Amino acid sequence: MTDASEFEDIPTTTLAELLGRERVMDVGIRPLWGPLSRLAGPAFTVRCPPGDNLMLHAAIYRAEPGSVVVVESGDLDYALAGGNVCAIAQRRGIAGFVVDGVIRDLGEVREEGFPVFGRGVIPIPGVKKAVLPLNERVRCGGVAVDAGDVVVADEEGVVVVPGARRAEILTGARARLEKEAAETLDDWEKAHRARVDELLRAGGFEGGGF
Repeated sequence: MTDASEFEDIPTTTLAELLGRERVMDVGIRPLWGPLSRLAGPAFTVRCPPGDNLMLHAAIYRAEPGSVVVVESGDLDYALAGGNVCAIAQRRGIAGFVVDGVIRDLGEVREEGFPVFGRGVIPIPGVKKAVLPLNERVRCGGVAVDAGDVVVADEEGVVVVPGARRAEILTGARARLEKEAAETLDDWEKAHRARVDELLRAGGFEGGGF
């Protein structure tokens, strides 16, 4: 099986072109500090109802090292995690968090260098009451995420590679990157200009040349 860490060298832009819009989280899920290295790892999935963070706090003791903890919440009023939770997750080898919600103690999280992608920051924590299953399908940033899917996140956004397509997408991404690396900007411009002109002619454009 493909090691999820192999995706650390693959830009999200390349993966998005191969996978399409439905596998790309919405623009609201952003890095909460930076610059940071690309985050890549198998998803450990969590659901937290609005105002409650118990299952994320449980997940940091159950997720395997290298995992990306992905949280379905959608709540912008209460923090899912703070500095200590992120520090423990980091100490246990968790690669980072991708949360459809907010955290707190951003200064501590940034200082420790723990990657968190989410919707923002708020100083008030949630409660701990709701017990829900872990590693079931969740929706985060509008994308369905199953446990074991590969989550890749960088400054461009967050892309989720289905677990069953890991090897296929990795091979396709590497081939695309190799092709791009071998192409000069002049080569790209020539092909791009020809394609744009072709599309304009097909659409009846009569604005003349470049």
